Amino acid sequence: MSHRHSLEELLTLMAVLRDPEQGCPWDLAQGWDSIVPHTLEEAYEVADAIERRAWDELPGELGDLLFQVVYYARFGEEEGRFDFHDVVDTLTAKMLRRHPHVFPDGTLASRRPPGVSAAEIEQRQVHSRWEVLKAEERAARAAQGAGASASGSASVLDSAAASVLDDVPRTLPALSRAAKLSKRAARVGFDWPDSRGVIAKIREELDEVEEALAAGDRDHAAEEVGDLLFAVTNLARTLKADPEQCLRATNAKFERRFRYVEAALAAEGGSPDAADLDTMERHWQAAKRTEVRHSDVTDDIDNNVTAIPGESRQ
Repeated sequence: MSHRHSLEELLTLMAVLRDPEQGCPWDLAQGWDSIVPHTLEEAYEVADAIERRAWDELPGELGDLLFQVVYYARFGEEEGRFDFHDVVDTLTAKMLRRHPHVFPDGTLASRRPPGVSAAEIEQRQVHSRWEVLKAEERAARAAQGAGASASGSASVLDSAAASVLDDVPRTLPALSRAAKLSKRAARVGFDWPDSRGVIAKIREELDEVEEALAAGDRDHAAEEVGDLLFAVTNLARTLKADPEQCLRATNAKFERRFRYVEAALAAEGGSPDAADLDTMERHWQAAKRTEVRHSDVTDDIDNNVTAIPGESRQ
């Protein structure tokens, strides 16, 4: 069996890449800020591989994402702040604290009593405990921040008590961050009673977009579009759907259909830039019908429906 590289070897590899004398010039030039865009890109590539069910690609993509963590840990070690093992220790300790229903003594070796399953634990109690623990962690971070800034002037917001919105990363994609912000607010009662209230809000925001456009105020219209998107994000949340995934699925659907339009026009000796809108719309509708037929066939196969005589099931 061929040698399988270990985590320690990966950490050694990073140390050599960052060695001032023996390392790689590109890796040596990197710092905290320069790596962040790569981290975000690698996370999206992991999501893309999962959505495409590209299981053969996934180990490599996950490795690329892990490599980003190794980078940050190396930066921390070089500056005497922390190392990779501190990252692992901090993560493990946090997960033990957040799962007292799995590790009752707060140790990795502890377990629930025999015969007691996770399903028997009241889910709301688990969720409540999780939120309490996260709130405690946010409060601790806020206290640390207040102590660090005590010697300098601070604004009202800087000195405010810990917020339920704390630790929602600002670098998240806007849709994902909107969903997290509204979910946090909803947990303390700042929410519509049901999805009908959200739909009414969407209509209200759309009306305000139209009013701004009618007034010729494009800047105000753009602001109202942001409000509209936030309201739509809340609707996705009430449906327990991830708005980022919803939009990614629609992006993929649009791409499939538009590529169909391009191919159909090319088969006629044309192209999108030379075709009129009616022609493109005709092919677009054909693409939709093709997807519906494909979906019906797939459902039939998934449900073990007998194939039509003489037709292939492939």
